[in-house]
Amino acid sequence: MRARYGQASLLLIVANIFVFGLQMIFKSSVNSFILVSSDIITRPWIILSSMFMHASPTHLLFNMYALFLFGNLVEQRIGTKRFVGLYFASGIVAAIGFSVFRELILNNTGAALGASGAIMGILGMTIMIFPNLKVLFFFVIPMSMRTAGIIFALIDVFGIFYPSGIANTAHLAGLAVGLLYGWYLLSKKKKITVQIINKPFKKSKQKEKGNIMLTSEEIEEYMKNGRL
Repeated sequence: MRARYGQASLLLIVANIFVFGLQMIFKSSVNSFILVSSDIITRPWIILSSMFMHASPTHLLFNMYALFLFGNLVEQRIGTKRFVGLYFASGIVAAIGFSVFRELILNNTGAALGASGAIMGILGMTIMIFPNLKVLFFFVIPMSMRTAGIIFALIDVFGIFYPSGIANTAHLAGLAVGLLYGWYLLSKKKKITVQIINKPFKKSKQKEKGNIMLTSEEIEEYMKNGRL
């Protein structure tokens, strides 16, 4: 049976809250699961574990609020499997991007935690498939999702040169995954749509009534790749 829309995003919210609860209970063990850039080779699990950890209740609240708003929206549009893949791919790339930047560019070790990288991937996808969606930037200024995305990206680029304790490179890496995957899905949908439109329709058995129909293979292919 197909999962209900929004199920994965809600489960991810619950998982993040649950892990934060464990953080509060087992504070002495937290450091073993935080992302430390120099340790991703020797302790690769920290790439995933750090995605579900947060520095404070406020950190958790803002991330889960963004996931609640945009996660369900994106999941309904691209499907649960693609949504989950996007979430984890964005988080993993964000962690690796952060680590590589700290070690190779800054030449020092950095630590990070939080779902921000994964959520930035969700925001990147939202920008691609809902560019004109109206949002309140910082809960006050109305603007399109496209404009808000550009501003967020510029803030993170600025933050790279003027460190503020935020993993800006992780944000940018996650955002890039969402934008690229969104571009890919939109391109795939356009390609499949054009193929179906331009391909001569096949006559049905009820030729005398003038009915035309797509083959089951064509319909299945469109539903698989043209959901956006």
